Amino acid sequence: MKILIIGATSAIAHETAKCFAKDGAELFLVGRSSEKLEAVQNDLKVRGAKRAESYLLDISQLDRHQAMIQSAIETLDGLDMVLIAHGTLGDQRLSQENVTKTLEEFTTNCTSVISLATLLANYFEPRKHGCIAVISSVAGDRGRPSNYVYGAAKGAVTVFLQGLRSRMAKSGVAVVTIKPGFVDTPMTASIRKGPLFASPRKVGEGIYHAMLKGKEVVYLPWFWRPILLIVKSIPEPVFKKLSI
Repeated sequence: MKILIIGATSAIAHETAKCFAKDGAELFLVGRSSEKLEAVQNDLKVRGAKRAESYLLDISQLDRHQAMIQSAIETLDGLDMVLIAHGTLGDQRLSQENVTKTLEEFTTNCTSVISLATLLANYFEPRKHGCIAVISSVAGDRGRPSNYVYGAAKGAVTVFLQGLRSRMAKSGVAVVTIKPGFVDTPMTASIRKGPLFASPRKVGEGIYHAMLKGKEVVYLPWFWRPILLIVKSIPEPVFKKLSI
């Protein structure tokens, strides 16, 4: 398997890559920290990856996406799968007070994802095989006052992927929407941990299996699906009164 992983230094992406490394996959790792990329790259080689190459990129530089994807294709002599795993959990208060900050969050969590997914779909579609997996979030299922900027960006990605999945189904290309709940990673370091938090390893393994099976929408861990069904069913007048 030849796999492109964007946001490869994130805890979840790294855990997913470990699973593929055990299978002897060839990996093309993209991140914005050369030091972290090198560490992940070396770790995956030790864990069995047939090949692990790295590419330094700040994913907010949309005009560099095509060149990065082309480099991955040429380096690995084609692609079978892609995992788009980058993102930031911005400060809601700063975003609601500053339009520039809001747009920065949307560029990272939404616009960049749409750019990448579009370019990759155009690569896979004529080849009639492949898998595009994207990490969205349960936060995108309903807007909450505590993180509606982040949630809106993830919600837009989720809807975009719904349409893309329908389009790509005609070509046999899987589009997998990954919706993690709370995960104990550096991105959530400032959030008080509770029983709903999952480990990066558990979520990474779930993504690995979802990609291999070509699933459509996967909540990780699984219990977030019924939780969000309940959350989405709460009437708006009641929901506005909740402190969540």
